[in-house]
Amino acid sequence: MTFDRYGPDVLITDWRAPKNGRSVEVVAEIGQVVEEVQTDFCGEIVKVERDLGTVILEDRRNRRRTFPLGPGFLLDGVPVILVAPTRKGPQAPTRTASGSIAVSGAKARVARASRIFVEGRHDAELVEKVWGADLRIEGVVVEYLEGIDDLSAHLRDFGPGPERRVGVLVDHLVPGSKESRIAQSVRQSQIGRHVLIVGHPYIDVWAAVKPQRIGKEAWPNVPRNLEWKKGVCQQFGWPHRDQADIARAWQHILSKVTSYADLEPSLLGRVEELIDFVT
Repeated sequence: MTFDRYGPDVLITDWRAPKNGRSVEVVAEIGQVVEEVQTDFCGEIVKVERDLGTVILEDRRNRRRTFPLGPGFLLDGVPVILVAPTRKGPQAPTRTASGSIAVSGAKARVARASRIFVEGRHDAELVEKVWGADLRIEGVVVEYLEGIDDLSAHLRDFGPGPERRVGVLVDHLVPGSKESRIAQSVRQSQIGRHVLIVGHPYIDVWAAVKPQRIGKEAWPNVPRNLEWKKGVCQQFGWPHRDQADIARAWQHILSKVTSYADLEPSLLGRVEELIDFVT
């Protein structure tokens, strides 16, 4: 053995390496405590602005400072390069708007011969928004009739049968109403067993949306001599001069509906009943 009184050769190792090690990339995550080396500011990461390329630190005195992402930080005494978290793609919903289990990536089924009829465009749009995903999976087409007065004629043209069932959703289906008389007439006809007519008690499908969703305590009482939708708009202080105003009012209402929870149970059960009948 020989003793080297001058010590080992410094060139054997990487003499240029910093004493704390080289910086490594670390994803900036909320809650991490890091130190910015130039200012000695030490704090917890409270926000990462990916688009701005910055990170916001908050120290123990609740002071906040913003720094650019990148090198120049210490994490547990080790130099790091802070990088923004990667963006997560949108997660596929696990439930449809109707509350059914979502079938990811499923294609619409070829339309069945059976149909669901609703009174008007607004009814069809509401059914589509809440039950549209379910109906495409089941291959059920929804058609609107522009009123129920000619329901018997529509059914004769369609020709319901064992493999061509028809479900009908009717507004204001209450005892003694015109709608209830039309429904009873169809039930007693030869095609009645292939047709299911159900309805909700509201004058119009607008009222099947919970009023709280549009910031109201209740739907207003509209005098009989006034068209209901215009009366609603008038009492809510919404424009109601022409059909375009009514259409905009409906789109506002419809925009507040995101799932079955925004609708009254008296409508939910009836639509589910129709889907079961025609499938």
